[in-house]
Amino acid sequence: MPKGRPNTMNNYGVLLNELGMDEPFLTPLRERFLQPITALLYPELGGACLDSHKAFVVKYSLHEDLDLSSHYDNAEVTLNVSLGKEFTEGNLYFGDFNQDPSPVPQYIEVEHVGGRGLLHRGGQIHGALPIASGERWNLIVWMRSSAIRNQLCPMCNRKPELVEAEGFGDGFTEALGGEVAQTVNLCALG
Repeated sequence: MPKGRPNTMNNYGVLLNELGMDEPFLTPLRERFLQPITALLYPELGGACLDSHKAFVVKYSLHEDLDLSSHYDNAEVTLNVSLGKEFTEGNLYFGDFNQDPSPVPQYIEVEHVGGRGLLHRGGQIHGALPIASGERWNLIVWMRSSAIRNQLCPMCNRKPELVEAEGFGDGFTEALGGEVAQTVNLCALG
């Protein structure tokens, strides 16, 4: 059975790699369908070479997680798909990028409609407003480029110091003894 929390901010949901969905579903989704789009929209973020991901489903409901406060993702590019259920309110909002926050942040609100998804920069401050009724489930895919993050950790803004991890880890790579680098490392600083 799945055991991990989806991330450090959401309490309800599931990590999709724990259900065995990385290789049969998520990796082909990223490589075949999302990467051609991200290569055009986000070339400066490594959109053409997103070589790892972390995917999870989160749940919002009245007596559990209602909203998600302002944050940025551990990803170069994020896909957020509203899987639906019946809910009211709970729009997403987007603000500045973590590299250049303004003293008085300006936010743009985006209606989150069931069955629709959106792509955004992982480093853009964003959140989810509280739902007023019902239940909403979201598929979140954090897509990562080791070519970008090996130079600077997006979470701590320093050169990564790597430790081994399972699966895709946080998307960092390290070649051992002339081998091709595998994306299985975490930054120990962030």
